[in-house]
Amino acid sequence: MHKKVSALLAIVALTLLIFTIMAAMRFVQSEHELPLTRSQQQPKYRLVLITFDLGTPFWQQLGNAAEQQAQRLDAKLEVWGSYGRDRESFLKQLEIAIDSRVDGIIVQGLDTDEFVNLTKVKAAFYGIPVITVASDVPMQSSLRKTYVGSDPHAAGQLIAEKLIQDMGKKGTVVLMGDNRNEYDQQQRVKGMEHILKQYPGIHTEYVQTPEVRDKIVAATQNIMNRFPNVNAFISIDSNLTEAMVQEISRRSSIESYKIYSFDDNPDVLPLLRDGKLDGILEQSPDEMGKVSVHMMIQWLNGKTLPLNRDGYLTDISIRTAAQVQ
Repeated sequence: MHKKVSALLAIVALTLLIFTIMAAMRFVQSEHELPLTRSQQQPKYRLVLITFDLGTPFWQQLGNAAEQQAQRLDAKLEVWGSYGRDRESFLKQLEIAIDSRVDGIIVQGLDTDEFVNLTKVKAAFYGIPVITVASDVPMQSSLRKTYVGSDPHAAGQLIAEKLIQDMGKKGTVVLMGDNRNEYDQQQRVKGMEHILKQYPGIHTEYVQTPEVRDKIVAATQNIMNRFPNVNAFISIDSNLTEAMVQEISRRSSIESYKIYSFDDNPDVLPLLRDGKLDGILEQSPDEMGKVSVHMMIQWLNGKTLPLNRDGYLTDISIRTAAQVQ
């Protein structure tokens, strides 16, 4: 009996010794483990950037700058959206981002009832801040926190001033925009008219057309038939520019006209290089990406409350054909 008790005690003692040694090894191992590096830690915030112009150089620059800024500020940013201005897919991406409960949404503004409903009602309900970038919408209707991008009214003024410098103080000018007549386009037109109406010798015609190639061509044909002595064209929506320029070239010498556009379509820069445009309004997509992420993190950290409702405006300039030759 005595031997059995001794054997049992020995087993218990051995078991306790084994557990003690294992605990000690775990302690020693934990003491020598290095803390997680910044790259191994989970980022503090998850952000999404959404556009309906994925794949264009303008939005690639903006997205790359935004991703790099997010990494610097301990956030993860994903770039979502649609190709070819597929607005239905774009709105679906926005809805998915809201349903995913991301920490913040940076989005290309779209002046539609569907966009307003998602930002003003659904995103606000879940407390997800929304910042518009590159294209704005009225703050009152969308409840966006702020806007980061160029001032469309000032952009319209700048391109009109360049036109006056090149064409002179007399002539007929066609302003061609898309028929959705969204907020940014309205502001660009107001900026142009603010300058052009100061010159009684300048007559302007505002033409609207769907973003469909044959419709753009037909609108260009129609305005040139009505005003055979037209002197200049400004493409307010850069998605109209290539088809408009091709039709002008088909009918007469392109050198006979002063033609201007904006830089947010990939077809525009090649036209400028070929001398088919006299100038483009150049924006700052890198700056837009960096500033939009910075302001979102400022909001999430509670450091800048409220954000500037009028927005954080980025640089604009005129780029001429001579500068890209």
